[in-house]
Amino acid sequence: MTQKVLVIEDEPTLARLLSYNLSQEGYDTTVIDHGAEGLQVALQRSFDLIILDIMLPGMNGFEILSRLRQNGNRTPVIVLTARNAEEEVVQGLKRGADDYMTKPFGVAELLARVSAVLRRTGQDDGKLTETTDKVITAGDLSIYPERYEVILNGETVPLRPKEFEVLLYLVQRPGMVITRDDLMNVVWGFDYIGGQRTVDVHVSSLRKKLELGQQSVEIESIRGVGYKLVMPKKLGSSK
Repeated sequence: MTQKVLVIEDEPTLARLLSYNLSQEGYDTTVIDHGAEGLQVALQRSFDLIILDIMLPGMNGFEILSRLRQNGNRTPVIVLTARNAEEEVVQGLKRGADDYMTKPFGVAELLARVSAVLRRTGQDDGKLTETTDKVITAGDLSIYPERYEVILNGETVPLRPKEFEVLLYLVQRPGMVITRDDLMNVVWGFDYIGGQRTVDVHVSSLRKKLELGQQSVEIESIRGVGYKLVMPKKLGSSK
C-alpha cells in the first residue's frame, strides 16, 4: 500500500521540491500551504507521516502539533525549524514531534529521516527496504544508503556526506541527465547560498575516488546542463 505524506509548508519553492522528491520515492503526497487548513486535513484524513513547518499563515506549527495530539492523532510528525532555532526544536519535541529538520537542508537527508521515522514508528510497510536496508550495487560499487558507506573492490571509499548524497542521487537515476540546480536543491537545500561550483567540486572529487574500479560507474558531464551517471560496460563487451 502506498504511504501517504502530508506536507504543511507555505514556501512555494520548498513545497514543490518536497512534493516532487517524495512522489519520486513512491509516496502519495498532499501539500497544504495554510496552517488552519493543514490541521483540518490532518484531522479529517489518514496519513502515515506529516512534514510540518513551524512558521505558517493562519496557525503556526506548534499549535497544529498540539491540536493533533490533543485530539488523539498520533501520526508521526517531522517539524521544519529555522536555522539555529534551538528553542523551536525543543518546543516541537515537547509537543509531540517525532523528529526535526533545520533549514536549510538537503532533500536526500530529509528522505532518509522520513524513512527512519516511518520504521521507528512502525509505519514502514517494507517499501523502502530496497533503498535503505539492502545494498545498492553498481558495477564494482556496493552502496549502503543507511550507513552512508561505499565499498569498492572490498575497500571502503572515504566519501564526505555530501559526496555520498550526490553519488546516491545519481546512482538511483542511471542514464538520466541531472542538472546542477537539481543536485544543489536535493543535496544542499533549496536556499543554499553557495554557487554551482560546489556541485562541480564534489563531482570531481567523486570521480577521483571511484576511478580505481575496473567496472566503476562513470559520471559524465553534460556541458551547460549537469551530469549523468553511466553504468559500466561488461568486461569483454564492445558495446
